[in-house]
Amino acid sequence: MDLEKHPQQPTAPAEPDVIRASDADRDRIADILREAMAEGRLTAEEHGERVDAVYRAKTVGELEPLVRDLPAPGGAAARPAAAPYAHTPEGTAGPAENLIAVFSSSTRRGRWRVGGRTNAFSLFGSVEIDLTEALFGQRLTVINATAIFGSVEIRVPENISLSGSGTGIFGNFEVVTLESGDPEAPVVVVNGYSVFGSVEAKPKRGKFITDLQDRLRKHLGH
Repeated sequence: MDLEKHPQQPTAPAEPDVIRASDADRDRIADILREAMAEGRLTAEEHGERVDAVYRAKTVGELEPLVRDLPAPGGAAARPAAAPYAHTPEGTAGPAENLIAVFSSSTRRGRWRVGGRTNAFSLFGSVEIDLTEALFGQRLTVINATAIFGSVEIRVPENISLSGSGTGIFGNFEVVTLESGDPEAPVVVVNGYSVFGSVEAKPKRGKFITDLQDRLRKHLGH
């Protein structure tokens, strides 16, 4: 007896509640929150609570309520679209490391392997990131730093490239630009902002990465 064949039904797209949030999704929502605070739609305390929730969110569905009552750039309602193939800068793909300090402190120092992306958030606290003994597994490292009534302090070796951009609102945002003479040297980019706080990135005097080319090739597996 022949079995009746049925055409295969297309798989329905996953609902936002179960779609895993990407780093690009979180960064997009954080940008909306930052603009809302600058426009006076959110207080610093409200902004801090929501940004903390952004970087703890696991799914797109958890992100949506955080901006539901805010306009997106251009005036449209803010909605975090799922982006399974969201663009990320070369070398920064993969999960981000989150350093969060709320009425506390968070420190990353010593000999540790630096990922392509790090999110540092301080609310009435302090975050310290010391890269002087770190192992760079890629050329480009991006650090997104936010300080609200707190501080984020980043220290790098003197012989890498360092740049960044950000804003200090009744606070300080300072990135000391470095340009390494070695084209294979790691590049650290610091972006973000501070509100009644401080974000500072600069070289640590006397600290150098030795044998830059050999170390970079080793960790890239070439």
